[in-house]
Amino acid sequence: MSEVLPGPMPGEPPPADEESRTHRTETELELPVGVKPPMATFHAVRADEKVRSWIRSANQQTGAIGYTEHGERHALTTADGASFILKALGHDARRCEIAAVAAYLHDIGNVVTREKHGQTGALLSKGILEDLGFTFDEIATVMGAIANHEESEGGQPVSAVSAAVIIADKSDVHRSRVRNPKTTSFDIHDRVNYAATSAEIKVSRREKRITLQLTVDTAVSPLMEYFEIFLTRMSLSRKAAEFLHCSFALIINDIRLL
Repeated sequence: MSEVLPGPMPGEPPPADEESRTHRTETELELPVGVKPPMATFHAVRADEKVRSWIRSANQQTGAIGYTEHGERHALTTADGASFILKALGHDARRCEIAAVAAYLHDIGNVVTREKHGQTGALLSKGILEDLGFTFDEIATVMGAIANHEESEGGQPVSAVSAAVIIADKSDVHRSRVRNPKTTSFDIHDRVNYAATSAEIKVSRREKRITLQLTVDTAVSPLMEYFEIFLTRMSLSRKAAEFLHCSFALIINDIRLL
């Protein structure tokens, strides 16, 4: 059973009919320099030395086996996107923050192994969040979202937070994620990511639609390659959007493809 879409909190203005968030811009989730974060917040998670070390090590290990960037940049981009999606749909501020936490930690399981990293990451997050003072209900929500974010591991949207994490994660396709310095030795994943020069998430609350809008350099990678490797990701994104009572659209180079 999907969660009921809430209205704005008392005293809050209704959100705009359509809002958008472009990846790789300055994030609203940054903590001011010199400010100590309170417990049980996104900023406390990001400031935790264990979290920082594990995300850094996970990124190094995925790089060693040929994967694109899965470090701080991807974690922040996904956190920003997940919280934005729920905020644009009118969810309360705490749920948006829990979405940011889950999204920031979603790939932390790579510090152990890439295989089943969603489930591993869910278990790793439990102790971290307990130490920081999150409630048991919040921890359960984060664990479920992390464990269900990966389509190759049988992930499915199981909550509004989970759905937002899925869409934000699958939307992060961009050339800044490519680590291979030699364009002549790019594999298909390198080519598709390098070809993507911009990625933008748009949310229309009035039309109940979530859109991923990409600009792709087809001289680097034809669109068919994008669908070859990302079709299952887009299918999961559509399921996630439906969980949030929205349709999902994919626009590449101003052409709607889904």
